[in-house]
Amino acid sequence: METFLFTSESVNEGHPDKLCDQISDAVLDACLAQDPDSKVACETCTKTNMVMVFGEITTKANIDYEKIVRDTCRAIGFVSDDVGLDADNCKVLVNIEQQSPDIAQGVHGHLTKRPEDIGAGDQGHMFGYATDETPEFMPLSHVLATKLGARLTEVRKNGTCPWLRPDGKTQVTVEYYNDKGAVVPIRVHTVLISTQHDETVTNDEIAADLKEHVIKPVIPEKYLDDKTIFHLNPSGRFVIGGPHGDAGLTGRKIIIDTYGGWGAHGGGAFSGKDPTKVDRSGAYIVRQAAKSIVANGLARRCIVQVSYAIGVPEPLSVFVDSYGTGKIPDKEILKIVKENFDFRPGMIAINLDLKRGGDGRFLKTAAYGHFGRDDPDFTWEVVKSLKYEKVQA
Repeated sequence: METFLFTSESVNEGHPDKLCDQISDAVLDACLAQDPDSKVACETCTKTNMVMVFGEITTKANIDYEKIVRDTCRAIGFVSDDVGLDADNCKVLVNIEQQSPDIAQGVHGHLTKRPEDIGAGDQGHMFGYATDETPEFMPLSHVLATKLGARLTEVRKNGTCPWLRPDGKTQVTVEYYNDKGAVVPIRVHTVLISTQHDETVTNDEIAADLKEHVIKPVIPEKYLDDKTIFHLNPSGRFVIGGPHGDAGLTGRKIIIDTYGGWGAHGGGAFSGKDPTKVDRSGAYIVRQAAKSIVANGLARRCIVQVSYAIGVPEPLSVFVDSYGTGKIPDKEILKIVKENFDFRPGMIAINLDLKRGGDGRFLKTAAYGHFGRDDPDFTWEVVKSLKYEKVQA
């Protein structure tokens, strides 16, 4: 049996880039909670003792940007300079302007257009991916890397591993074989965890705790064997972390946000963007389409692409590839997709309820992935029962 190795990575909520994603989405949540028609393009950057929020926002909402920044940093665990950032005493800079009127008139006509006539907020192409290798219809390598990162945060916050600090990274290499276009995981080849820690803990204690409290609860025993390689804090020291150790910026972890390197990516980031920004809403609808194809048994693995022009409601193109695993030809699957999904941005926002913010809805997406999660707020993860006439293969 011919096999291959594939690797995916993830980062914790305390990674500087992920901190920025979460602040940007917390701002989006706050805007949409008060004004569902808010137009938000919020970026965040951070470095030692500083967080800056900037971008273009047009909203009727009354937003306290500084409070959102400090509350988000504090909730993650950045409560002192020792851990990389002090939420209560860091500098917070705000440079927000309104959306360009040129973009506004072309996209939503100053909110006078009907939902079906709202144009895409920019040009671009987005990809959705799904595979039958896990219950989440996500790649196993990505699922495991993401869950390891989430588990690091869990054991830090519940006190199981009190030596942990907010920043950290994970990476998982899985050995697969190709089953006529579908991919089947065999075993976990390598596990890599680099996590921020306090001064007092030893490397041996770190390795032992990570194996017992992080790896064992996350990775099913059937995937681990005596040949699995473990790299646990391989640098030997990771005390300085968060924005103190590295600058952070919204939108630099787009592969972690999606499929861990599987499928494809159009390049657009998600966080801090309202649903007229098809970088986000377009990626959500094609994930629902790809997942529905696999869940309905039309293919074992597939990718769906959609593309847009700024100000134009209808997509320029829709593409489907089942990697040879389709039960019917790809052109028939594409026809089914077009009949069952409305790719116009205004209708995506309605059908996926993307104009509803508040309660940390989009903030939740900004750490540990936008896809493959069982949460009612992740409406794009709902599998549609596809209606179509049966076609012989």
